[in-house]
Amino acid sequence: MKLSNRTILITGGSAGIGLGFALKFMELGNDVIITGRRQDVLDEIKSKHPLLHTIRSDVADPAQIASLADIIKRDFPGVDVLMNNAGISRYKNLSTAAPDLADLMMEVEVNVGGVIRMTSAFIDILKANRGTIINVSSALAFVPLPCLPIYCATKAAIHSYTQSLRFQLEDSGVEVIELMPPAVRTEMTADLPEDGMTLITTDKLVDLSIASLKRGALELRPGQSGQLAMLRRLAPEFINRQLWKAARPLVPAA
Repeated sequence: MKLSNRTILITGGSAGIGLGFALKFMELGNDVIITGRRQDVLDEIKSKHPLLHTIRSDVADPAQIASLADIIKRDFPGVDVLMNNAGISRYKNLSTAAPDLADLMMEVEVNVGGVIRMTSAFIDILKANRGTIINVSSALAFVPLPCLPIYCATKAAIHSYTQSLRFQLEDSGVEVIELMPPAVRTEMTADLPEDGMTLITTDKLVDLSIASLKRGALELRPGQSGQLAMLRRLAPEFINRQLWKAARPLVPAA
């Protein structure tokens, strides 16, 4: 992947992994736009990093995605990188009925629906600019952490979707990359136990990923992600049981 002189749009860029990549891409000489759901957070980031463009937008809302696409195509017609990073995770107990079925599907709406809708909304301009799509899945696409059952399922879905997208776009000039982070120390993972997994910093994740991008990799498995993928092939029962042991205390009470 070409890492400079790009116009890069990152969803969920107001914190964690998204913000880490946004700042690194800016450092490498790119024009970067981030989206997020909270205007106050975006305003605070903008005050600290005035060269970073911020736009309030929620990937779970099709109308907001359509509006975002109109704004980007008007104000940033050279956009040539879309990083689908926005995501949420929730601890769930699947053995009890959910009181709110719409809320039960929120991770699917954000983590899967958001990626699919964003990609569709920007595919024409990315093809015209011979751009790059970076979809953020997870090492948990290979082995689930059972306290996060829906989150893990959404990341497995993004892994499959990204593979199909890469095939369909292989003659279009659009590069399709998948980033599969291991457990990263962010607000989202604050409660995760480190028994059986090693949390890395956002800076470490970004550095490892940029190194892989420089080598031209299309599937990025930084840190423990490669090990989890290998263990899923070689010893699936062992790794699944280990993660279940670590996750069991975090499953909400029935």
